[in-house]
Amino acid sequence: MKRFLLVAILCFATLIFAEQVLHMYTALDENEWPIYVKAFEQATGIKVNVVRMSSGEILARIEAESKNPRASIWFGGPAVDHIAAKKKGLLEPYKSAATEKVPEAFKDPEGYWVGFYFGAIGFGTNTEHLKQLKVDPPRSWYDLLKPEFKGRIAVAYPYTSGTAYTVLAALVAIMGEDEAFKYWKELDKQIHHYTKSGSAPVTEAGLGEVTIAIAFAHDIIAKGIAKGYPLVLTFPKEPTGYEIGAMSLIKGGPEPELAKKFIDWMLSAEAQSLFKQWYRIPINPDAEVAPGAVKMQDVNVVSMDFDYFGREKDRLIERWKEEIEYGK
Repeated sequence: MKRFLLVAILCFATLIFAEQVLHMYTALDENEWPIYVKAFEQATGIKVNVVRMSSGEILARIEAESKNPRASIWFGGPAVDHIAAKKKGLLEPYKSAATEKVPEAFKDPEGYWVGFYFGAIGFGTNTEHLKQLKVDPPRSWYDLLKPEFKGRIAVAYPYTSGTAYTVLAALVAIMGEDEAFKYWKELDKQIHHYTKSGSAPVTEAGLGEVTIAIAFAHDIIAKGIAKGYPLVLTFPKEPTGYEIGAMSLIKGGPEPELAKKFIDWMLSAEAQSLFKQWYRIPINPDAEVAPGAVKMQDVNVVSMDFDYFGREKDRLIERWKEEIEYGK
């Protein structure tokens, strides 16, 4: 009888352990997030159920599910989107001991989000198209307005993509709000089409469907140049914008303790060294960096007030829709 009870207890304990599943929303590329999730599963034995969406879509989903959250962690996407979620009361604070190595500017002082990578906005241009057009790749925001590039540019919608919202926020930071919207009205005339995903234009430019992709540098390298597509990476001289990619706990999520374990693990040098496979720049100073990855000191970046652009996101997005999308 005792042996039977012991076996039953062990079976029950095994079942409970096997049922440890973390539900996650991620804004990372569909080919990138498995790199980290699979490593976490192997390191901890915790299974992860992942739904991939663009950052803006995740924010909308979390808000829609706020009374009955379906996921416990938001993994990836610009800090400004996590700040917007904090403003809406959608996040739960958590200060991991591992955040000690994260600079103050790259984390929320109250623990609502923490950064884990850096990324700069750049231009990925098809070199074969450049030869045909007999032009140089763009090195200024205003180069994108050249007649040679009319109808040859792809970028995501700022309301679905954290990448594109970073572009909008950067232009506002560089030019001032009214001038930035005036500029985008001219840029819109050059756009071949908008995408839902911020990294999608990279593949399109690589395949020659468009000439220029406006995206994060790590995506241009990982999804374009590293795959052998004929792309060249350049940056605007004005300067450019950047993101601090963040992660956060979703308020009321079903597995908060498992989500905390993921945050702890993702902040480690071991986890962030995996960024080499996607040319991301880790926040952990002890993590390894891929040769050729673009660091903050390598580009001219504008000072970004992430708190401001997180608070003002809804208003800026509505203005973009009214003046750019619907105002044509």
